[in-house]
Amino acid sequence: MLGPRTNYISWDECFMKMAHVIAERSKDPSTQNGAVIADESNIVLGMGYNGFPRGIDNDKFPWDREGNFLDIKYTYVCHAEENAIYNASKELKGCKLYCTLFPCNECAKAIIQKGIVEVIYDSDKYHDEGLAVAARKLFDAAGVKYRQYTCEKA
Repeated sequence: MLGPRTNYISWDECFMKMAHVIAERSKDPSTQNGAVIADESNIVLGMGYNGFPRGIDNDKFPWDREGNFLDIKYTYVCHAEENAIYNASKELKGCKLYCTLFPCNECAKAIIQKGIVEVIYDSDKYHDEGLAVAARKLFDAAGVKYRQYTCEKA
């Protein structure tokens, strides 16, 4: 008798792959970030990527990373984590958030406010920058677990 396949991917790998795929929707020329929110039953409740708010023409605002406040993308772009929360189909209390890049402090506040209990991230390239340090402080104070994703396959 044939048994079930044993080389299937874990939920962590599944959701992180999904986060990377949704990140490909981003029109940002320098950073593509994706996020997926899953509940305790591993059902996806929300997904998002970094980009301008709905209805905003991508050609009418800057994509520059440096310059004056009104001339840089950070003033206008919604982060992937924010969009996943905005796009959620129901309450997020007790959920996990998978993201391709460790969240900033602003996203950390939204994550905490929505009751998300764990953040699994792929890249932590801004680990020592203030936004990431503040996010970790917020997560620690609120009891939100966070861990870097590690692929289980060799």
